[in-house]
Amino acid sequence: MTLPKHLNEAVARLEEAARRIDQAREKKVTTETLYEWLGAVTDYAFALNEVHKFNNESIHEKLNILAGRTGLKQFPSASQK
Repeated sequence: MTLPKHLNEAVARLEEAARRIDQAREKKVTTETLYEWLGAVTDYAFALNEVHKFNNESIHEKLNILAGRTGLKQFPSASQK
């Protein structure tokens, strides 16, 4: 599966979890609704982590493409500036 497709799926899971959080917050507070809310927040956190990971991977790929086009073999570190 391509990186953009992975990212889109993670964003869809993030949006679905956010919807479930909103639904759980509208209900009267009970043990069951707290359990629903906790599950939705957990799913949200996992999806957010995936979005972050895939965004970083996408940026890294683009930087490598740019480095290849310019003939740069290694990115200079902050201490090399």
